Amino acid sequence: MRSDASLDSMFGPQYTRVWIPDPDEVWRSAELTKDYKEGEKSLQLRLEDETVQEYPIDVQSNQLPFLRNPDILVGENDLTALSYLHEPAVLHNLKVRFLESNHIYTYCGIVLVAINPYEQLPIYGQDVIYAYSGQNMGDMDPHIFAVAEEAYKQMARDEKNQSIIVSGESGAGKTVSAKYAMRYFATVSGSAGDTNIEERVLASSPIMEAIGNAKTTRNDNSSRFGKYIQIGFDKRYHIIGANMRTYLLEKSRVVFQAEDERNYHIFYQLCAAASLPEFKELALTCAEDFFYTSQGGDTSIEGVDDAEDFEKTRQAFTLLGVRESHQISIFKIIASILHLGNVEIQAERDGESCSISPKDEHLSNFCQLLGVEHGQMEHWLCHRKLVTTSETYVKTMSLQQVVNARNALAKHIYAQLFGWIVAHINKALHTSLKQHSFIGVLDIYGFETFEVNSFEQFCINYANEKLQQQFNSHVFKLEQEEYMKEQIPWTLIDFYDNQPCIDLIEAKLGILDLLDEECKVPKGTDQNWAQKLYDRHSSSQHFQKPRMSNTAFIVVHFADKVEYLSDGFLEKNRDTVYEEQINILKASKFPLVADLFHEDGDSAPATATSSKVNVRSARTPLKASNKEHKKTVGHQFRTSLHLLMETLNATTPHYVRCIKPNDEKLPFHFDPKRAVQQLRACGVLETIRISAAGYPSRWAYHDFFNRYRVLIRKRELAGADKKAACRSVLESLVKDPDKFQFGRTKIFFRAGQVAYLEKLRADKFRAATIMIQKTVRGWLQKVKYRRLRAATLTLQRYCRGLLARRLATHMRRTRAAMVLQKQCRMRRARRAYQRVRRAAIVIQAFARGMFVRRIYHQVLREHKATIIQKHVRGWMARRRFQRLRGAAIVMQCAFRRLKAKRELKALKIEARSAEHLKRLNVGMENKVVQLQRKIDDQNKEFKTLSEQLLAVTTTHAMEVEKLKKELAYYQQSQGEDSTLQLQEEVESLRAELQRAHSERKVLEDAHTREKDELRKRVTDLEQENALLKDEKEQLNKQILCRSKDESAQNSVQENLLMKKELEEERSRYQNLVKEYSRLEQRYDNLRDEMTIVKQTPGHRRNPSNQSSLESDSNYPSISTSEVGDTEDALQQVEEIGLEKAAMDMTVFLKLQKRVRELEQERKKLQVQLEKREQQDGKKVPVEQPKNNLDLDQDVDLAYNSLKRQELESENKKLKNELNELRKAVADQASEHTAAHGAPDGYSLLLNQLRLAHEELEVRKEEVLILRTQIVSSDQRRLAGRSPEPSINARTSWPNSEKHVDQEDAIEAYHGVCQTNQLLEAQLQAQSREHEEEVEGLKAQVEALREEMDRQQQTFCQTLLLSPEAQVEFGVQQEISRLTNENLDLKELVEKLEKNERKLKKQLKIYMKKVQDLEAAQALAQSEKKRHELNRQVTVQRKEKDFQGMLEYHKEDEALLVRNLVTDLKPQTLAGTVPCLPAYILYMCIRYADYVNDDLKVHSLLTSTINGIKRVLKKHNDDFEMTSFWLSNTCRLLHCLKQYSGDEGFMTQNTAKQNEHCLKNFDLTEYRQVLSDLSIQIYQQLIKIAEGLLQPMIVSAMLENESIQGLSGVKPTGYRKRSSSMVDGENSYSLDAVIRQMNSFHTVMCDQGLDPEIILQVFKQLFYMINAMTLNNLLLRKDICSWSTGMQLRYNISQLEEWLRGRNLHQSGAVETMEPLIQAAQLLQLKKKSPEDAEAICSLCSSLSTQQIVKILNLYTPLNEFEERVTVAFIRTIQAQLQDRNDPPQLLLDFKHMFPVLFPFNPSSLTMDSIHIPACLNLEFLNQV
Repeated sequence: MRSDASLDSMFGPQYTRVWIPDPDEVWRSAELTKDYKEGEKSLQLRLEDETVQEYPIDVQSNQLPFLRNPDILVGENDLTALSYLHEPAVLHNLKVRFLESNHIYTYCGIVLVAINPYEQLPIYGQDVIYAYSGQNMGDMDPHIFAVAEEAYKQMARDEKNQSIIVSGESGAGKTVSAKYAMRYFATVSGSAGDTNIEERVLASSPIMEAIGNAKTTRNDNSSRFGKYIQIGFDKRYHIIGANMRTYLLEKSRVVFQAEDERNYHIFYQLCAAASLPEFKELALTCAEDFFYTSQGGDTSIEGVDDAEDFEKTRQAFTLLGVRESHQISIFKIIASILHLGNVEIQAERDGESCSISPKDEHLSNFCQLLGVEHGQMEHWLCHRKLVTTSETYVKTMSLQQVVNARNALAKHIYAQLFGWIVAHINKALHTSLKQHSFIGVLDIYGFETFEVNSFEQFCINYANEKLQQQFNSHVFKLEQEEYMKEQIPWTLIDFYDNQPCIDLIEAKLGILDLLDEECKVPKGTDQNWAQKLYDRHSSSQHFQKPRMSNTAFIVVHFADKVEYLSDGFLEKNRDTVYEEQINILKASKFPLVADLFHEDGDSAPATATSSKVNVRSARTPLKASNKEHKKTVGHQFRTSLHLLMETLNATTPHYVRCIKPNDEKLPFHFDPKRAVQQLRACGVLETIRISAAGYPSRWAYHDFFNRYRVLIRKRELAGADKKAACRSVLESLVKDPDKFQFGRTKIFFRAGQVAYLEKLRADKFRAATIMIQKTVRGWLQKVKYRRLRAATLTLQRYCRGLLARRLATHMRRTRAAMVLQKQCRMRRARRAYQRVRRAAIVIQAFARGMFVRRIYHQVLREHKATIIQKHVRGWMARRRFQRLRGAAIVMQCAFRRLKAKRELKALKIEARSAEHLKRLNVGMENKVVQLQRKIDDQNKEFKTLSEQLLAVTTTHAMEVEKLKKELAYYQQSQGEDSTLQLQEEVESLRAELQRAHSERKVLEDAHTREKDELRKRVTDLEQENALLKDEKEQLNKQILCRSKDESAQNSVQENLLMKKELEEERSRYQNLVKEYSRLEQRYDNLRDEMTIVKQTPGHRRNPSNQSSLESDSNYPSISTSEVGDTEDALQQVEEIGLEKAAMDMTVFLKLQKRVRELEQERKKLQVQLEKREQQDGKKVPVEQPKNNLDLDQDVDLAYNSLKRQELESENKKLKNELNELRKAVADQASEHTAAHGAPDGYSLLLNQLRLAHEELEVRKEEVLILRTQIVSSDQRRLAGRSPEPSINARTSWPNSEKHVDQEDAIEAYHGVCQTNQLLEAQLQAQSREHEEEVEGLKAQVEALREEMDRQQQTFCQTLLLSPEAQVEFGVQQEISRLTNENLDLKELVEKLEKNERKLKKQLKIYMKKVQDLEAAQALAQSEKKRHELNRQVTVQRKEKDFQGMLEYHKEDEALLVRNLVTDLKPQTLAGTVPCLPAYILYMCIRYADYVNDDLKVHSLLTSTINGIKRVLKKHNDDFEMTSFWLSNTCRLLHCLKQYSGDEGFMTQNTAKQNEHCLKNFDLTEYRQVLSDLSIQIYQQLIKIAEGLLQPMIVSAMLENESIQGLSGVKPTGYRKRSSSMVDGENSYSLDAVIRQMNSFHTVMCDQGLDPEIILQVFKQLFYMINAMTLNNLLLRKDICSWSTGMQLRYNISQLEEWLRGRNLHQSGAVETMEPLIQAAQLLQLKKKSPEDAEAICSLCSSLSTQQIVKILNLYTPLNEFEERVTVAFIRTIQAQLQDRNDPPQLLLDFKHMFPVLFPFNPSSLTMDSIHIPACLNLEFLNQV
């Protein structure tokens, strides 16, 4: 766009940058070196290479150069976001993006410009597809996937059909773009069922490329036809079918190729596979040998393997349902065309005729491959038939005519085959389902112009004229809709209308009409047709005649002028094929060939159109004609083009314009001339022109406010209304009101206004920068001055200190000298004084010593005299004292004796008095009287009690004696026969048992002898084996010593590899679990859909009725303790080592056999026990006489209750006796000698019979007594009853001398009868039991006999072996025998321990019962004594201890699962123990284990698992419910481990918890099922959490401003308009994400989920956050900036802080965010020097090379102060990272899931401490 007067201000300043034309680069950038003033004739410019140039200006038109956009806008995703919209700006933006950033896609309004990179780029993988899925078109970087997603989204949102129009030159990448668009639809939508229609849609591409693509000078894989593919969708927008229409196949390529071009790929592929056996009959050789494939020269393409491509083509045919026979027929037809081209035609001498040799090999092959007659084809290739009104002529043809006819036939055959293949593809892609909508992909040729342009280029350019007209009208319509939506005054935009050019071609008497008219003329020529064009259209502005030619014409198209050469137009338009040749092909013996040309007779070779689309057929059926041709090619193409335009006008179009950057096919090489030529031809610049004519720049109020708020005054910023602030600032800054318009949601600007605002913003920033710089520089100078002043003061301080220290040193030295002088003088004086003093002291010492000695002698003499005087005086005093003391003692003794005599005399007198004695005896008499009275009372009481006891004892003895006599009488009278029979049966059983024991004894004796011999042999062999072992151990030690060093080195690596393999295996296993869950879900969905479709009442299958464990998993029902023993034995076998592998296998087989035997024995015992319970459960019918009809029903009920209790107690006792008998039999079987076994078993049996008989007698008496009491009490209660009829008086009764009431006698008689029947039934049951025991013993004898035979055979086989083999075999046999004995002993020990535990429990129960009974009796006696109490006292049973088991009945299982699983809401259990349902279920399982009911355990676990699956399927989007059942499933799994009895899981159990372990069953397999279920629930939990977080992540992490004012908003283009985005889109902040994760964490913690699982959940979620954020960052250029890096680092720090606050930092979540952290740091690092490159390479270790380069390419400055990353810097990064071994994927797989681990986490709760709340409605559960 040329600048106008309003933009002169932009030209005025110096250094303004502009674009000037250039013959080589099209446009060059320059800079003004001098201010421009209006009216000047030239501009002073400086180019980028620093050369100065003067650019002239036309003063009259005042055409100034184009202004260049600011650098901040260069490289934009959308060209319409540029401030200046013109050709150089568009070309430069595309060049920068293509060369510097390697971005091949760019938006230009509604058009996606795609530049062919001529290199494979990693931007089309599945991860990229999923990244673009669901995203708005303007949010992501430009991509073909973004256009496909926009089309898919608009189809679903607006329910309108869509079209994607892909156009461009040959080699621009149209076919690849269309292929990727279809791949996107196939991946995102998927098929509606299991038809895999999306695979078939993609499979059509290799076929169409093979038969429709060829190598040209511009493209190695150029599409030589146009196609429109309609992909059909149902109401759920799944692919259900597709349809393809083709246009204008280039048939001339079949017979002619230009230099360096090829024919269609299928010919070369077939020649490359000619050596295959199935293609021998095609008689093909290499492509160079055939004329139709060798005209272009080189027949190969670099980097293309034709044989490999041919294999892909065949696979595609197979996938689309083309039979192998049809494929062979297709290849035969293609091979026949090659042979037809090699047919040699010989001209005759006259020149008017020619002939073909009958022996021509290629013609023979042609006829043989097509199944036609050789002679006819040979004749009609050289002749033609002329039909007139009267007769028919056969005329010869010249050589050129024959060659043309042959070529026409080859083209027609290929065209018919092409049409048949397309029709078959459409048939394979067709569906019977109703199509709701479709998306069409049009891959059509772009505008073409060559040196020689013919009929094909004319049709191609005609189609592009029609498409350009539709494109212009659509762009104009969108602009109008946008202005009307924003309520902006609409002004008409003038745009180029190419309708006159279209009328020139297709109107009446246009070019095509004149061409068809000339074709109808018998002798029409191309020159005549060209002359008619000159005469008719010379006045048209779009038609021109070349100056130097009379056979060419020029059409002025919208893109360029094209000169067409008229030679060949008529022939190509007629497409003449002679009818005689077609009739020969119709008569082919091959059905496919005949049908191919019969179809041609019925209809034109057009492809079928979808019946679901409201458009007409591509080619209308025509009536049969006898002429050479039915419709001209031009007429057919015009008709099909009109139908295409109708279809496109009925859909919403999306445009993809493919650009070819250079003609040399060099990767990432940009030729500006070729690019501009294509941009003009494809309509991109027209889009720019239309946009520039109106208001091309559009800003939302919010974005404009954020970007330009620096220009708003402070008081206006304080207001809340952003629209008012925007209006105010624009009205103050831009004075011309026509330069902008205020819409409803946006502000619209004229071209250049955004650049003007950017300049004002930059000036404002520059002024602010200068102010900041001034302030900072002043501050720096102040800091420098302060630093200098401080340094000066420091220097002064140090100098003064130095001087002071020097003065102090001088003073110290002076003072020291004075001190030294003083000391020296003092020392001399002191020495003189000391000499005088010592002399005086010596003299004094001698004088004083002499005087002292004199005094000492005198004192010594005086002292001795004093001692003598002291001793004399002492002796005299002692003698005087002794005399005085003796006299005093004598006087005291005499006085005391006299006083004692007087007192003795007085005591004697007092003792003789009687009153003293009376006082002493008064108390003693009272005590004796009291004792005597107490003894008398006790004697009386004892006598009374003795009498009462004697009376009670006598009465009781009499009653017992009476009842015994009566019982004996009735027993003798009625039980005599049954007793005799029982005795006989017992005797017979004894005899059989005796015989069995004797036989067993004989067998065991023989077995013992053989066993002794074998033991001796084994002892010898063991000695030899020991010697061999010693030698082997020595050799092993030597080998180990040699390999010890190597193993030590490899152990670390092996451990690492093992860990890695374990992780991979765990991941694969969990993926399999996930896939199984997905398939199961898919199966349920399909079943539901089938149910809905059928809608038949009555028969509907409930999916929940079939257990997944029973149908899919095939898990065994339960593992008994025997299987557990076998597993222990296997563990021991594995511990033996590799040295005994052969023996281990034998032991393993023995153990397997033993397991099967034990399982059979268990089943047999189970059947016997069930039979026994059935027999015991049957109640013996009691016959009631007819005369008892008047008895009360309550008496019968009471009697039945007593009898039931009696039978139950008897049943329990018999079961105990049965267990003891089995134990005795097992003891006998375990011993090897039968000498002591038989008598013990026999005596035990007799004792059991005797004890049973005695017990029955006692029970019988008790029954009679109770019966009599009940009847008498009932008779007293019902005294009004009529008496019984009299019985026979002659009946004799025992104890007849006593009076017996008649009613009592009758009742007693009936009671005795019933008792006898009961006893008889019990005795019969016991006899049957004894018979079964005898049969069991016989079976054991047979088993021993079989074992003996087997050992004999084994011994015979052993004798035939070599000595070494005998040793090995003997050791194996001995190990097997010892293993069997060990198993038997272990089984016996377990049984004994089990019986001991049961007996202890029964003993405790009986002890409690006895205590309760005694307490009840004592209470009853005390009650009898208290006759004065009128109220009845109730006796309460003492509460028993809860054992941690819950009893339930089988019929309550469904109710239990429904209340505890299906209908349970997590809110119901708020405030209770976490994972309460898991504890309750385990307590129910423990009860089923306690009663040894494996069916109950299996049914409960299966129902629970299926119930959990149904709940999760119903609530597949409820995080709380999923978390609740994940925690409960894991807790149930932990309980099954903790209480399994496995020592590895019981290390943290308390003694009480060990009592709650399972006793009978091993649920290891169910633990695996629960583990798999936990994995499925965990995966569903992650899926739900990711679904809730996924919409928030990008907005919160990248788009929301966590740090206000940090990020700036750049100008956006058309793709940010509301028409291409969903209205009301929500924006999320980081706080929303944190709140959501807080909710997840709270729910999981409240429901008691294991902390280790919570850590793994958040690790997975943080990985998803990292992957989605990084993927979005890698696909969006607008957010790759320094401010985004700052925002990212802040957001990541907030997430890390949240992890630390929740104590989740050890989960590894931060490590998963490492790539995102490094990407944020990469955005903030310097990117200039090589040192920066090294820092980036060392820092970004978690990012791949592709990701680092991608971020650097996407890095976009938000302000002009920032700089872009140079290409040289990126190359430096790539060079330093080239040695990295990175994965090929650019994006992270955000669907990747880490393998989950469920560590064992035992509970500290005991089962008896768990309380069941009433809200669960589990009243039917009973605590045991």
